[in-house]
Formats: sequence, structure tokens, C-alpha cells
Amino acid sequence: MVAMTVSTASPSRRITDEVTAWPGVTAAEGSRGEWSFRVGRREIGHLHGDRVAHLGFPKDVWQELFDAGRITYHPVFPGKKGWAARDIRGEDDVRDVIALLRRNYDRVVARHGLPG
Repeated sequence: MVAMTVSTASPSRRITDEVTAWPGVTAAEGSRGEWSFRVGRREIGHLHGDRVAHLGFPKDVWQELFDAGRITYHPVFPGKKGWAARDIRGEDDVRDVIALLRRNYDRVVARHGLPG
């Protein structure tokens, strides 16, 4: 019989543990109570508790992700491409939020490098 390990850590803790393991990433509470992930001074996304992630993407990337059903409009910017929201309801969502943050991380590092 194979034992399965189930994480008891919250979604935000699991996301934070993964994302802050990447070189140059820091996490801290933002000015509006969000939990923000940054590479240097550039935010790659943030969490609102264990329920939703907010991210920004170039409009073409946003459209690709929206068409794939991975993101929706940011509630503060309804109908505006670029800012995105991703609900966190289960393990698949946790994994996809990490993947979305990684996409932004890779883009920022490719363009600006790691912070000194």
C-alpha cells in the first residue's frame, strides 16, 4: 500500500514557500493588505488570503490565458485586459497560480535580470 502525503499548509503558505524559493523573490504585505511577491521592485503578483491571486500580464499574454480559462478579469478593472484574477479553490488552482507567477517571474528576470 502506498501512503499519500497531504499537505496541511494553507494555499497561501504553499504558494509562498514555492515562489520565495526562486532566486531574487521576496514576499511582504502590501499597502492594501495583499501578500505581494516581488523581484526587486517589480511585483509579479499578489494574493488576497487563500482565495484569489491577482496578476498583471501583457495584453497578448492576458488574452491567451483568458481564452484558456486560466484567468478572468480583475474585479477593480472589469472588462480591461492586462490585470487578471485567478480564484484559488483547490490543489489544481494552487499549482496554476504558481505557474502563472512563474510566467511573470521568468518574464521579469529575462527583461531586467535578478536584483543585485
